[in-house]
Amino acid sequence: MKTFCLQMRALVKLSFLELWRRNDIFGLLILGLALMVPLSMASPFGSEGASRYLDEMALLLIWGFSLFIALGTGSRLFPPEFESRTIFPLLAKPISRGRLLFGKYLGAVAATWSALLFFYLLFVGSNLLRGGALSMELFQAVVLHLAFAAFAVSVSLLGSLLVTPSANLTLSAGLLTSMFFFGRKLPSYAETLSGALSALVKVFYAVGPHAEFFDMRQRLIHGWGAVEFNVIAVVLAYAAAYTLVCLTLASFVLKRKRV
Repeated sequence: MKTFCLQMRALVKLSFLELWRRNDIFGLLILGLALMVPLSMASPFGSEGASRYLDEMALLLIWGFSLFIALGTGSRLFPPEFESRTIFPLLAKPISRGRLLFGKYLGAVAATWSALLFFYLLFVGSNLLRGGALSMELFQAVVLHLAFAAFAVSVSLLGSLLVTPSANLTLSAGLLTSMFFFGRKLPSYAETLSGALSALVKVFYAVGPHAEFFDMRQRLIHGWGAVEFNVIAVVLAYAAAYTLVCLTLASFVLKRKRV
């Protein structure tokens, strides 16, 4: 157990530092600072009520930035290692491919979470300066968003071992974005179809990555109240189960991949 913990600590630290050395994350943080703070602090037309829609835009930016970071970090965990052949020194040490994958995944999640929490710190700070207050809805929204980030990293990691990096980013971003905006409408849309097409949409809805489960923007912005904790627990369990499936499949592919 001690050896496992030391290995995980080294891999998480290595992956975390490697991802934060990339300039694109810092570029997103600066862009987020430049866009989100004016949006969340403004009161259009002198109406405080209208500022809720600017808050919604700021939260949508957070979702967009976090998705870009999560997919980018997940997709870069192994392809550069294969291309530069730095995977060989890692595998030459007494560590299994499964542990290597899990450790690098935790490092990617840690890097993604740190960037996401920075965005939320900007958003909450600007709202507190306007006289806002912390709420249970905000806490739940942050927790679900962190779960989504870990969930998205696992989807991107699995894709990086199956297809090329560009195809992985395109497919992962397309799946998660489409489910985020249209996932709630798929069951009713399937009822309007017939035959095999309807069955195909229903199957996609059953196995697809439900990004919409983690979205609390409307509830948070419009003050609709907190969600019951049993619902939060179910969503977190879904994220954990889906992530576990993705990591299990990724470990299976990695163990049979020639390096």
